[in-house]
Amino acid sequence: MTGTLYGVGLGPGDPELMTVKAARLISEASVIAYHCARHGRSIARSVAEPYLREGQIEEKLVYPVTTETTDHPGGYEGAIADFYELSAKRLAEHLDAGRDVVLLCEGDPFFYGSYMYMHERLSGRFEAVVVPGVTSVSAASSVFGRPLVQRDEVLTVLPGTLPAPELARRLADTDAAAVLKLGRTFSSVREAFAEAGKLDDAVYVERATWGQQRVEPLASVDPSTVPYFSLALLPSPAYASRQSSPASPPAAAPSAGEVVVVGLGPAGPEWLTPEAASELDAAEHIVGYGPYVARVPQKAGQQRHASGNRVEADRAREALSLAASGSRVAVVSSGDPGVFAMASAVLEQVSAGHGTGVRVRIVPGVTAAQAAASRVGAPLGHDYCVLSLSDRLKPWEIIEKRLDAAGAADLVLALYNPASRTRTAQLADARAVLLRHRSADTPVVVARDVGGPEEDIRITTLGELDPATVDMRCLLIVGSSRTRSDNGIVWTPRSY
Repeated sequence: MTGTLYGVGLGPGDPELMTVKAARLISEASVIAYHCARHGRSIARSVAEPYLREGQIEEKLVYPVTTETTDHPGGYEGAIADFYELSAKRLAEHLDAGRDVVLLCEGDPFFYGSYMYMHERLSGRFEAVVVPGVTSVSAASSVFGRPLVQRDEVLTVLPGTLPAPELARRLADTDAAAVLKLGRTFSSVREAFAEAGKLDDAVYVERATWGQQRVEPLASVDPSTVPYFSLALLPSPAYASRQSSPASPPAAAPSAGEVVVVGLGPAGPEWLTPEAASELDAAEHIVGYGPYVARVPQKAGQQRHASGNRVEADRAREALSLAASGSRVAVVSSGDPGVFAMASAVLEQVSAGHGTGVRVRIVPGVTAAQAAASRVGAPLGHDYCVLSLSDRLKPWEIIEKRLDAAGAADLVLALYNPASRTRTAQLADARAVLLRHRSADTPVVVARDVGGPEEDIRITTLGELDPATVDMRCLLIVGSSRTRSDNGIVWTPRSY
């Protein structure tokens, strides 16, 4: 009969914060395993020591490297992978012999814990039981004496090894946060908090619940003094606001601010106009669909309000409300905000009575149609029509009537929103309508993710167009009777 592998969470460091089950398993196990550095000392063992007994077998899993400097032919990752394989074999020998093995893990075994690497190698062969432990995040919050989150607030847990710009973006998008794995990453982490405009609200917690714990403002910490067992904490903003000084007499109502609807272009920063970049830099709030907000460079103090793809009206009202309190707000759209995007959504809410007194401006961007056309030549060189095939906001009967009219008028067509996971028939129907007026050899450009990492530009014909190869990230340009295609170049002459 084989033994059982136990991944036992020890909590944050104070032996009294270990669970009763963890203490019992440690005292009963035949084998106690723990990770340690080459000096042989183990933090995990020191926490579990009050519960150890004589006669237990101790397996020291000694890390071959503690930094990314190594002579291993596979580099640091190769050295660590070999170490985990060897460690798993050592533990498997005990398990095969019928001995239960407790693998000690600081904090919680499945929360950035070292145990998980043994679990994935051994749980398929042996019974594996995980005993959760109090995490360092909970411990840090308790020793600081402030709630992490409350009510509808969002907590984000981040590794400090992320690049500073990515950390800053995520910190700006959340209410509360914990950033782990500091040590050598501390300077980058502090920079990210500053970029997100949240450095003054953040606290540094080192060795929470240990005898030598340290708690102080993140901004005042000397990077050279930061060990690995520390974290940066951004606690509940709602709690902080209630603990502020007593309310002063109400101030006069602020004058209304401004909403600027900004076009980001079809992809990365190279498509952003200088005017758009300037408006984004000047904004106090960035409002938009999540992936579009993520494309805006982070700026210290700037607040970001990301939302889903189907809440344009809610997004517009939120922006107008922020501006009504005196703020300068940028609402972002991909491409040009006036082309099937947020400009009309914002103006529609203004006409409904929202944002009284708020000034609204529109800053154009490069459209998807322009970007796609540039990749193949000049298919939009003469009169053209822009249509969305989405019937979410207008009935298909209207779309079909307009397609028929544009086809009869011999206009080039730029077709937005050609298909999605739930809309699979519209493009085939549109193709059938256009074939009433166009020959089957009419050039068609299928442009996907223009300017992005998955850019794909295909030139086909109306007769050979396969709707199954088109998704929501595509834009189609369907030529007129005058449009020409030759050796990958598509253009529409300016004269008849």
